[in-house]
Amino acid sequence: MTTAPQPAVPPTAGLVFRPAVAADLPRVVALIADDAIARARTGEVGPEHEAAFAAIDADPQNELVVVELDGEVVGTMQLTVIPGISRRGASRLLVEAVRVDRRLRGQGVGRAMMTWAHAWGEERGCALAQLTSDKQRADAHRFYRSLGYEQSHEGFKRPLPPR
Repeated sequence: MTTAPQPAVPPTAGLVFRPAVAADLPRVVALIADDAIARARTGEVGPEHEAAFAAIDADPQNELVVVELDGEVVGTMQLTVIPGISRRGASRLLVEAVRVDRRLRGQGVGRAMMTWAHAWGEERGCALAQLTSDKQRADAHRFYRSLGYEQSHEGFKRPLPPR
């Protein structure tokens, strides 16, 4: 069996993490919508996304993060600190919308992103990291379990009527 040659420097070595800016929004939306599960519910970038970005950007408990490689945005995730009463008043890190450019999947970018996210949460006093993942995403579930996440709860979602 022949294996593909490995790059001398792994792609994760050149990753740059930073808060997203408004100009990143089209790329962020494209990354999130880059699969059949999320495409319909994400849509094309528009006023709703711009309003959501403004709300996230204005909230010190939220961070929309982009990950660059050689100046190109190749990943994104939203991080939220949720203060809580349970678990002795512990804050939680909520990790949402983790996406890696399909060309780089399986090369350690997602693992580097999650390591960065955990450190971000720890710096803000979070005692627990949590996330949800669509039941159809078997590969993502294996990935999150490999990072020490446990499928400890059954999640529920209910749409609310628009205002």
